[in-house]
Amino acid sequence: MTAPAIDTRSGRHVGRTVTGHRASGSRLAGLLRGQADQPAWARPALLALLGATAVLYLAWLDRSAWANDFYSAAVQAGSTSWKAFFFGSFDASSFISVDKTPASLWVMDLSARIFGLNYWSVLVPQALEGVACVGVLYAAVRRWFGPAAGLLAGAVLALTPVAALMFRFNNPDALLVLLLTLAAYAMTRAIESGRTRWIALAGALIGFGFLAKMLQAFLVLPPFALAYLIAGPPRLGRRLLQLLAGTGAVIISAGWWVAAVMLTPAADRPYVGGSTNNSILQLALGYNGLGRLDGNETGSVGFGGGGGGGGGGQGAAFGGATGLTRLFGSVMGGQISWLLPAALVALVALLWLTRRAPRTDRTRAAALIWGGSLLVTGAVFSFMAGIIHPYYKVALAPAIGALVGIGAVTAWRIRASWPGRAILAAGVAVSTLWSAELLGRTPSWHPLIRVAVLVTGLAAAAALAAGPRLASLAGTARGNAVLALAPVPIALLAVFAGPAAYTLATVTTAHAGAIPSAGPAVAMSGGLGGPGGAGQGGLPGRTGGTRGTGGTGGQGFPGSAGGQPPAGAAGGQRPSAGQAPAAGGQGNPGGGLGGNTQVSSKLVNLLTQDAGRYRWAAATVGTQSAAPLQLATGQPMLAIGGFNGSDPAPTLAQFRRLVSAGEIHYFAGANSSSFGGGTGSAAQITAWVKAHFTAKTVGGVTVYDLTQ
Repeated sequence: MTAPAIDTRSGRHVGRTVTGHRASGSRLAGLLRGQADQPAWARPALLALLGATAVLYLAWLDRSAWANDFYSAAVQAGSTSWKAFFFGSFDASSFISVDKTPASLWVMDLSARIFGLNYWSVLVPQALEGVACVGVLYAAVRRWFGPAAGLLAGAVLALTPVAALMFRFNNPDALLVLLLTLAAYAMTRAIESGRTRWIALAGALIGFGFLAKMLQAFLVLPPFALAYLIAGPPRLGRRLLQLLAGTGAVIISAGWWVAAVMLTPAADRPYVGGSTNNSILQLALGYNGLGRLDGNETGSVGFGGGGGGGGGGQGAAFGGATGLTRLFGSVMGGQISWLLPAALVALVALLWLTRRAPRTDRTRAAALIWGGSLLVTGAVFSFMAGIIHPYYKVALAPAIGALVGIGAVTAWRIRASWPGRAILAAGVAVSTLWSAELLGRTPSWHPLIRVAVLVTGLAAAAALAAGPRLASLAGTARGNAVLALAPVPIALLAVFAGPAAYTLATVTTAHAGAIPSAGPAVAMSGGLGGPGGAGQGGLPGRTGGTRGTGGTGGQGFPGSAGGQPPAGAAGGQRPSAGQAPAAGGQGNPGGGLGGNTQVSSKLVNLLTQDAGRYRWAAATVGTQSAAPLQLATGQPMLAIGGFNGSDPAPTLAQFRRLVSAGEIHYFAGANSSSFGGGTGSAAQITAWVKAHFTAKTVGGVTVYDLTQ
């Protein structure tokens, strides 16, 4: 069999034919070479970036065990029950749902159904979403600004500490970031072509992002709409109609599941966890919506509503004081802000350079897409008075990467002029100085990195500012070219050293619980952004950290004092595919608000005896108590009061009916992570159980047999 040969430099067919292995070799060369209009190094460099990202996100992945066991328990439920799958139920018997929309669970559920329930099947989907996100960001930036800009943008994303954290964790943020990056790519194609289908695709992706993490997905809608309204090729009237079509796609993509939940009778679906009236709309618009902005979070995690501004609300307890400097403060800074100053410099520079450009100028359009997303999302994160966690900042990473990549390449192309040199030098200088500040917050952690960053970064910034004067010192054309390029690798080393070091610290550390944090432990300080909240390492959910001011921490275990696992806790074994895994294990840390709590083998044996005769093997207050029991036994647990025991489900009357019907076997003591054992109905149920049933201690846990 013959096939036309391909010139690997031009990508064109040549007249002669080759056979067998030559044709295969040509196809391989074409794959590695990429598109004919791209330089020969572009495709190999992209493959190297994606490969390195995959290694970074997959290496030692299982050391975090179940990571956030709240979501891992829900994956266990969804992998065994299609009803639990669809509604995002916490338990396979579908009593109550998780307090988020279930799209991220669907991905993990399918992985667990295919490969069996284990650490890898739960965590690998997020790692692959991270690799895909880097690839999509590269494609979006490369399309208008070339492969160098795309590679730089992808590298910034991959080496952002909070990105490495969340793409190795099982919270919903990984899928959300991928979907929003895909939506940005679709908007890029829409502005390029003026076709409605790309706007509709962007809307559908944003709508599906709502199914991953509710209203946070909608933060990109204003900047995306503004970018197309300004830079879209069609006339104004058609642009408006196209944006209406995109809005319709958002509503359909997000609304079909919401409608399905609302139209399903309450008796035929789980209670909507996190709501006070079993309403998905209340959850989306209240606790997980507008309540996060003003602090009035009905159904929140054990706090009163009405957090005030100025850091006085619930947000200050988890994310530091509100204000413009929150993203740079001791809680948030090391997670995301390494290249945030450079991204802001790039945004200002791009808008200034395109101030007289035509309406459809692509550089300005890109600045509006990525810069608008960064400003809107960053402003919301900075000023929201409700609950906010440091890992939310992963949503900013693609925009920061895109702006850095686009800004650096745009300035490099005009480096012969003083504005180009000034932009390059300013970007490197502010990144260097800010990296040194962030590294100074961990003074005993590899202090030489800070010195190296300062020396190399400032030297590179000075060399970039000098530009032609430095290059002319060589005296020859070849020497001039070498000296002109010499500052580039030095600048890249200085810019990436800090975030890369924090990212490696994140990757080599086990994380668990509901509030993970990236990087090494950070000492509390006033610093930029002032005091407020725990330091990075002090946030719950990170091994090696301690409780920080305002943090809600402490490993918890049902019925155990101080949150410590009971004597004789089973651990050290990892589940095989299809097995009901045991919670915990050697080296698997606990975390604030739950996380890999070990369960006594005696308790597991008790709860699994005759479990098939009951709808729930046990009931306990809050999912933070129920999750480790459910993962260890493989049996449904009824989580009274939902996430933290504050949801009014079940009521005491409902619980008594379930007990009378013989649907619950045991009641287990509440986890110390469950905010004191719950409130309202949960407290009433606990008191009723204590008054009417006999307690016994099994493996250090207080248990009541509800059938006696």
